[in-house]
Amino acid sequence: MKPPASRRTGHSRRAQYTQFGGYVLAAIGALLGAVLLAVSLWRPSSFNGLRGAAAEVTRPVGAASSVTRTSSLSLIENIRGYLRAGRQNDVLKREVEIARIRLAETDAVRQENARLKALLGLADREVRPIAVTRLIGSSASSARRFGYVGAGAHQGVTAGMPVRSPRGVVGRVFEVGPNSSRVLLLTDSESVLPVRRSTDNVVAFAEGRGDGRLRIRLVNLGINPLRVGDVFVTSGAGGFYRPGIAVAVLVEKAADGGIARLVADPASADFVSIEPVWQPVAAVAAQTPSTQPIDAAELAASPAAAETTE
Repeated sequence: MKPPASRRTGHSRRAQYTQFGGYVLAAIGALLGAVLLAVSLWRPSSFNGLRGAAAEVTRPVGAASSVTRTSSLSLIENIRGYLRAGRQNDVLKREVEIARIRLAETDAVRQENARLKALLGLADREVRPIAVTRLIGSSASSARRFGYVGAGAHQGVTAGMPVRSPRGVVGRVFEVGPNSSRVLLLTDSESVLPVRRSTDNVVAFAEGRGDGRLRIRLVNLGINPLRVGDVFVTSGAGGFYRPGIAVAVLVEKAADGGIARLVADPASADFVSIEPVWQPVAAVAAQTPSTQPIDAAELAASPAAAETTE
């Protein structure tokens, strides 16, 4: 027959002693804890040495755990800072991009204001223009250089009238239509314009080369007094253009003059003004063959002659 799973302690004296010893140790532990509690409440400083010793024993373990905790916190903070910096970097990039767009828009508005002021200056000059219109196109595929403007006979435009931008001379009207005109640009191979150096009376002819530049040919040959960077303006000879309008800047010196670039490039001019011929009779005389003399009385009675006399 199988013995019972549990037996009473009375059957084993050893088990009885073990159980009794456990009770005694529990009672001693409780009594010792009560005494220590009473002493700690009565004199808290009594256990400073024990606490110090315990702290010294546990110091290496605490230091190691502190380093581990600090390192883990630093790693977490670094990860958080990296993620936060990435988001801030994206925000700053978007703000910089928007700022660049706004800056470009501001520059465009500033340039537009400058252009409009220049156009107002065209209309406020001493000589009132016939029309202020767009330069709607130009030819650039051959030696002949023509431009087209959005004003014609209905606006009072006639052949020979000077065309200029806010920077300087562009050309003169070559053919006139009802509401548009063709302009002979200064760079055309058939264009010849009397000019002078802006600082003195060195006169020359600005001839179109058909390549976007002008050939400056001195009237008085000899020692070439020109220097790179000299500015040439209209001299008024020929009667079409008023004197003193900017034409070109010398970029290369030659034996009889030099090569110059336009001050008023038609490619960068959107609006131009069409002005009346400065001296109509002189302009007609310039285009009239020498076999047909000009009437002196008609020349003296012209408005331009009266202005010159005054």
